[in-house]
Amino acid sequence: MSAVNAPSYDASSRQPDGTRQVRALPRRRPGEVFAAVALAGPAMALLLVLFILPVVAIVAIAVTDWQFGARSLNFIGLANFRAIFADDIFLASLRNTAIYVSIVMPGTVLGGLAIALLIESGDSLRGFYRAVHFLPFMATLAAMATVWEALLHPTIGLVNNTFAAVGLPTANWLRDETTVLPVLAVIGIWQNLGFAMVLFLAGLKSIPQDLYDAADIDGADQWLDRLITVTLPMLGPIAMFVVVVVALRAFEAFDTVQILTQGGPGHASELLLHTLYRESFEFLRAGYGAAITVVFLVIAITLTLIQARLIDNRVHYQ
Repeated sequence: MSAVNAPSYDASSRQPDGTRQVRALPRRRPGEVFAAVALAGPAMALLLVLFILPVVAIVAIAVTDWQFGARSLNFIGLANFRAIFADDIFLASLRNTAIYVSIVMPGTVLGGLAIALLIESGDSLRGFYRAVHFLPFMATLAAMATVWEALLHPTIGLVNNTFAAVGLPTANWLRDETTVLPVLAVIGIWQNLGFAMVLFLAGLKSIPQDLYDAADIDGADQWLDRLITVTLPMLGPIAMFVVVVVALRAFEAFDTVQILTQGGPGHASELLLHTLYRESFEFLRAGYGAAITVVFLVIAITLTLIQARLIDNRVHYQ
């Protein structure tokens, strides 16, 4: 079997008499080139200044022993990376971050979806409920963390007083190694719940009513049948976006740890971004902190790519 030759794209055509006529490729006008550069140039410059150059600088600092204020530095290769993976505090923060994300991400996604479905199913006060649930996302987390600190106070806090009134056990929520990380995760869910709710509400608004009518004709007239056959499949792209964004926001948690626990007790609430902050700005070990930043970036990018690939295969519909 002879090989099939691919067609040649040489901007030429064959005439009826067998001769080949070469056609000149169209040339771009200088004005078009200038317009393309003018439109894309600012975005490319911002991308270079705000993202690419800082990443290059961080990687360069990570392979040195530079400290803030020092006038000299030495190249030490991968010594900082070997040091952080031998550091028990860093490993604890890595483990705590994984646990924190594994609680916040599904809790926020499922809670936001449930609230969006409940609001969309009602006929009154929709705007009020949307505003109430979205307010924590818009509020300053530092101020809200102070409010949570008062609510969780072991003696005068509303949470313990309410639990004691109904006969439930109380605890020192922010000073107990077994409760501090779940409590911080609950605060993270509370903060991001409105964000997920708004996105799911937008997705619900975009579902055509014709699909529900067709589902009724096919016998899916119960709310659960409509949810499984129409609503959830159509929310696939929105769900993928919410999962990725909420996971990254949970991965970047810092404010609540710094204000409420400072990583304690016993590093039980030490998260990766808080460890990075302490090493870089409290202990002034810039090279060590830059190595943690590189690990942080690698994990964040890998998490995004894995989640996008796994979920994207399940969200397309005809």
